[in-house]
Amino acid sequence: MIKLVPDTNFMKKLICVFAVVAAWAQDGRATFQTRCSGCHGTDGNGGEHAPSILMTLATKNDPDVAAIIRDGVPRKGMPAFASMPAGELNSLVAFMRTLQRPRRRGFAPVRMTVSLADGGKLEGFAIARTSRELQLRTDDQKIHLLRKTNGEQYRAVTSQADWTSMHGSFSGNRYSELTQIDRNSVGKMAVKWVYAVPNAGRLQGTPQVHEGVMYVTNTNTVIALDAGSGARLWEYTKPPTAGLVGNARSPGNNRSVTVAGEKVFMQTDHAHLVALNRHTGQVVWDTEMADFRKNYNATGSLLAVENLIVAGTAGGEEGVRGFLAAYDQQTGKEVWRFWTIPAKGEPGAESWDGPDIEHGGGPTWLTGSYDPSSKTVYWPTGNAGPDFNGDNRKGDNLYTCSILALDVMTGKLKWHFQPTPHDEWDWDAVQPLVLVDRLWKGQPRKLLLQANRNGFLYVLDRTDGKMLLASPLVKKLTWADGIAPDGRPRMKANQVPTAEGSLICPAVEGAANFFSTSYNPATKLFYVNTLERCAVYTKRTTPEWQAGRGYQGGGGRRDPNDKPEKILRAFDIETGKAVWELPQEGPGDTWTGTLTTAGGIVIFGDDGGALAAADAATGKRLWSFPFTENLHTSPMTYMFDNKQYVSIVNGSVVYTFGAE
Repeated sequence: MIKLVPDTNFMKKLICVFAVVAAWAQDGRATFQTRCSGCHGTDGNGGEHAPSILMTLATKNDPDVAAIIRDGVPRKGMPAFASMPAGELNSLVAFMRTLQRPRRRGFAPVRMTVSLADGGKLEGFAIARTSRELQLRTDDQKIHLLRKTNGEQYRAVTSQADWTSMHGSFSGNRYSELTQIDRNSVGKMAVKWVYAVPNAGRLQGTPQVHEGVMYVTNTNTVIALDAGSGARLWEYTKPPTAGLVGNARSPGNNRSVTVAGEKVFMQTDHAHLVALNRHTGQVVWDTEMADFRKNYNATGSLLAVENLIVAGTAGGEEGVRGFLAAYDQQTGKEVWRFWTIPAKGEPGAESWDGPDIEHGGGPTWLTGSYDPSSKTVYWPTGNAGPDFNGDNRKGDNLYTCSILALDVMTGKLKWHFQPTPHDEWDWDAVQPLVLVDRLWKGQPRKLLLQANRNGFLYVLDRTDGKMLLASPLVKKLTWADGIAPDGRPRMKANQVPTAEGSLICPAVEGAANFFSTSYNPATKLFYVNTLERCAVYTKRTTPEWQAGRGYQGGGGRRDPNDKPEKILRAFDIETGKAVWELPQEGPGDTWTGTLTTAGGIVIFGDDGGALAAADAATGKRLWSFPFTENLHTSPMTYMFDNKQYVSIVNGSVVYTFGAE
């Protein structure tokens, strides 16, 4: 049964507050009535325009509350009070501490004692509650996910199979060993719960799940949800950065957090790395990776390995000098940094002939992969700058459009492979790097797979970077007639941007892009959502680099005579040939990838605007669920309370499916 008990500790704290800051509280009352009550109500319990603030007060300290008032919560419509004098702000917070909940059951924050089915008890604040479930925060600040069982008793629930990084594992491969949803049961998949992210644009992130809690990202925002129901547990948010340039300024352009130990790690739009307490959302530390005033920004390229967070930044279209860095998980201090654009005189600088080495790009904006056995981080890098015009950067332009193998403890380069030397097409090599251990042409190999934006599928030996295979991903491929044994493309004539415009395939979007790929060890097939499209590439005079402005020397536009097509292809990585393919009806605008499982299925985003599933061995379409807008994210899966779920974000809504 549930027993409501007085929160004696809380009342003692209130008595102390009244005793110490009585005058402040009196002054704060007037400020609250003037500035806050119109939205939150005169007692703080919620009004016409805004919800109750009492749960926020119960779970955050005074500096955090003051920061919310000072910075505002723009995505929820709360204005910032940045000019409020410090004395007035302190007295306002002091007064807010005197606010109390109404004396009626079920109104947050409620302190309660819960009887468990195993005979135990839990006491804490109810974060959320329905007739079927309860989310309780105990005094150690940990969250307990509970489901009602017998009468008023509850049982604890959590996840049995987590998804704690963008691609679910160090290998970068969206493959899951879960089998509950398989070829036979996938046809029964239905929506189990949804969560609409408030004040969000089109999101691009993949949810993560750890110990029953799902973490969803928006720009400068992390929201924690009950992974079994979508109930909101906490939210961390800060305003968008004023004056920012780059992709991170687009609403929703944050692709992932990562979870390790007791922390959730995220990147802000202005290239800060932030560690949050995973139970409360409170900031543990905040580290500046780079100065956003020099055109750096970040969209969520994170990997938690060993005792480090390895992270990169965006800014390739703004002329940054790219880098990858590792930070101590406990302190946020930088441990090492690898510059993807060498300084003059360093190895690789000879591949830059011209002044653009100063702003050469090479961003590291997507998550890499990790091999614990060799302690090697594999990370892809982005375009050379300026885009579309290489006149002032003749040469290969290392280490742009490359795959890097780095020692995890030191950041030292072990090897590199450059799919697109001297990039003039904006063909970042920033696509997922999938690590696979298997027999390859009769020999055991440690492989690295990548479906590259330039239109080729690459298979590398990841121990030394040797290319084992390069084969076309798509049929519309005109810029090169193949890849030489040393990995260099055999370029065709007249396949670079010109002032008049050159028709080149693939298009700027690439034959593949940042969306996920996956490899299934049972079928031995590599699944890629490919795009057949060409574009007219143009170049213009290289601009002078300036802080706060883009740095592009051209662009690409669609060919009106070209009919784009999205095709899901399953590749044999020994031959590079597609074993089967599944064409999709649509405009070619879907930016979504694949997930494959031991249940023998491939789940993917269909260009017709649906989440779909196919037989992993044959490509037979088994199931689909239509959406009202095209997907811009990739699916993931997890096991919660012994049931398998598949989740994906569409627009600003998290959709979670199950088959039972």
